Amino acid sequence: MPGAYFYLASLSHVAEEFLLDEAASRHIVQVLRMQDGEHLILTDGRGLRAKASILDAHKKRCRVRLSERKFQKSDANRVTIALSLLKNTNRFEWFLEKATELGISEVIPLKCSRTEKQQFRMDRMQSIMESALIQSQQSWMPVLQEPAHFLEFVENAVSDQKFIAHCGSGEKRQLSGMIDISLSSQLILVGPEGDFTDEEINMAFRAGFVAVHLGDHRLRSETAAVAAASLLKLI
Repeated sequence: MPGAYFYLASLSHVAEEFLLDEAASRHIVQVLRMQDGEHLILTDGRGLRAKASILDAHKKRCRVRLSERKFQKSDANRVTIALSLLKNTNRFEWFLEKATELGISEVIPLKCSRTEKQQFRMDRMQSIMESALIQSQQSWMPVLQEPAHFLEFVENAVSDQKFIAHCGSGEKRQLSGMIDISLSSQLILVGPEGDFTDEEINMAFRAGFVAVHLGDHRLRSETAAVAAASLLKLI
């Protein structure tokens, strides 16, 4: 389905003909300079993908008509990354962008003992993920949860495989050698700039998490999260 790619959360509820909002209309008409009769691809980020043609290329109220809708199944394996909020918000935003491009299923922002940044703008984070979804032309956007406190999340976390990546001492296994592709879900915890505390690591162990490492180099938190996401998705 050739055409420019757009995100529309309400795609499953719109009529056959409808008006796009002003921001999308302006982008289509003034930035992309698209005209009547040209085609768009729309997705709701929940698997629905549709082809639409422009009926009226108005810069504020672009009218389009849907010509086909298709539902694309999500990947069989569900990958969840639980990453601490970071002191530099831009670094967490970068991670969200890459996680979306990689096709991660769910992102859990964590509040850990050493988490310095506590504020979280859901609208800003959702916007970044929407842009990444459009850029990578995918039909599924990760589910972004509200920030969760470490202890509460770890005690209730459910997944076929549960990992924790930390920089402390103790036995750790290489993540790439631990992934069981016959299982349908994996979850990994990645801590803040100052790492998890010993108490948090022990809490995770008691909750069934396995300690892993991502290689020989010490990585920034957001880099470790992207490395883990890449391994879990690509393997």
